[in-house]
Amino acid sequence: MTKEEKAKYVDELANDLANNNVIYLTDTAELTVEAVNSLRRKAFKANVSVRVVKNTLLEKAMDRTEDKDFGDLRGTLKGATSIMFAEIGNAPAKLIKDVRKKSDKPILKGAWINESVYVGDDQLQTLADIKSKEEMLGELIGLLQSPAKNVISGLKGAGGKIAGILKTLEERA
Repeated sequence: MTKEEKAKYVDELANDLANNNVIYLTDTAELTVEAVNSLRRKAFKANVSVRVVKNTLLEKAMDRTEDKDFGDLRGTLKGATSIMFAEIGNAPAKLIKDVRKKSDKPILKGAWINESVYVGDDQLQTLADIKSKEEMLGELIGLLQSPAKNVISGLKGAGGKIAGILKTLEERA
């Protein structure tokens, strides 16, 4: 790679880092070609972008991304590194867990999700449990609808009871 190519690559990577709020760093070294192709197919279906990066170029791109503090993620830049970008915070974690049903890798090095930094493979379950924006909105709507549904069912139930009592009283008279 020439200096110009490296500079262009770092600029593109810095742009990707700046424009994404869900960034995962993984170790995919030693995966077979078949496993890597399977990972890429599953990532495509899950709307997750995956690519292998050089640690030195990724670190330069992180330095150029001034509005984000990657904190301890810089310490994970050792060995082979693949970077994943997604729109949903838990999508890459679920993808990694799915792929690891058949293999030991990819290993989660770290993640940066909406200003929060997660370091280490032990954070994988925590990241998989993060709820997406859509899931949170669904729960919120469900919670907001619950009292209204209770009131309506109470009114329907009470009205039915009153009608039943009146009918019984009418029949006795």
